[in-house]
Amino acid sequence: MSRSVRLWLFLSAGAVIAVAFAAACTGLPHFGTPVHPYGDRAVAAALSRRTANTVSSVNFDLRAFDTLGEESILFGAVLGATLLLRLARDERKEWPEAERVLPSTRLFGALLLPVTLLTGVYIVAHGQLTPGGGFQGGVVLATGLHLAYVAADYRVLKQVRPLAVLDVADAVAAGAFTALGVAGLVVAGAFLANFLPLGTFDRLSSAGLVPVLNAAVGVEVGSGVIVLLAHFLDQAVEITGGGPARTRFDPPEPE
Repeated sequence: MSRSVRLWLFLSAGAVIAVAFAAACTGLPHFGTPVHPYGDRAVAAALSRRTANTVSSVNFDLRAFDTLGEESILFGAVLGATLLLRLARDERKEWPEAERVLPSTRLFGALLLPVTLLTGVYIVAHGQLTPGGGFQGGVVLATGLHLAYVAADYRVLKQVRPLAVLDVADAVAAGAFTALGVAGLVVAGAFLANFLPLGTFDRLSSAGLVPVLNAAVGVEVGSGVIVLLAHFLDQAVEITGGGPARTRFDPPEPE
């Protein structure tokens, strides 16, 4: 396909989307009006499903199919990065040397790491109750683990970052979201239907399927972001050009 054809396709698709978007905007309530039809329906639906956090109700119940698409985009991005950043034939790995870290940085990093991880778990676990959820908590978990890199060095990060396990966790969590959707289709007759008991409002066990899907997203986002950053860090820290691939277990090269 030539460049001009691609450009015309892009412009045509953009024009269709622009017209549809403009037509949809004409039906929106006026700015500042007290009437919010979508918000009223979303809050009512969240309360009927005993979900205290309306945003989580929207993400994992009312439009859970859209969330499945968003989760799949992240999974595809991690998979694509893994393929593109794999070790090439003309690259090799060098075991990184330890870097000097200021004592204050080491101390604060060591203190903040467990606190950040605990905060991430809390945000994921309470997604149906308070602001946050699987996406936010997963990012907190992934970035919190990298405090080991800031407070120590890359070798310590590699020791606390089981990539093989996280690779599997990323795939299992992404698959679990789809499997739960199929379970809803079998049990309740609709894909991703909220078929679990709704429990008591404002309790950790409330909202039926919402906390389960939320947890799956938290695991998928946390694992996926760690794996994604691992490949970029490998490129920046370990992988160099020239010569066959080497690991720390290989004998040293002759002088």
